Amino acid sequence: MHLLSIVKPVLGHSATHVADAFLGIGAWAFVANITHPLPDALLAACVQGTLSALITLVMKKALEALSTRFSPGGAVIGILMPPAIVWTVSTSVLVVCHLAARTPEILATIAVPASISLTYAAIYSISLWHQKRVAA
Repeated sequence: MHLLSIVKPVLGHSATHVADAFLGIGAWAFVANITHPLPDALLAACVQGTLSALITLVMKKALEALSTRFSPGGAVIGILMPPAIVWTVSTSVLVVCHLAARTPEILATIAVPASISLTYAAIYSISLWHQKRVAA
């Protein structure tokens, strides 16, 4: 049995992506708030990790649904609207939840996950648009 045959299903599983988002971006939130008291940094990490996991779980499906909705509108609308909507909603959720949790360094905390989600959303949106054009 090859190592790749064991590792590949794990890496492709949604739970792996969700866990990576929780741990990786949660760790970033901890670092972004490390100059504040430990409970604040830990709370920011837990809030951000949880939100990143949920956003990761929902983002792909939301982009696919929005891509279908906006695809008749041409390249500009079909490519730009899905990531713009997903990014706006996810970033708004991040801001509201961190305000509610009283995260000390909100901007630093959400800068990395917001950038990653925008990049992913844009690339995936272009990919979806291209797939629809090739299939048509």
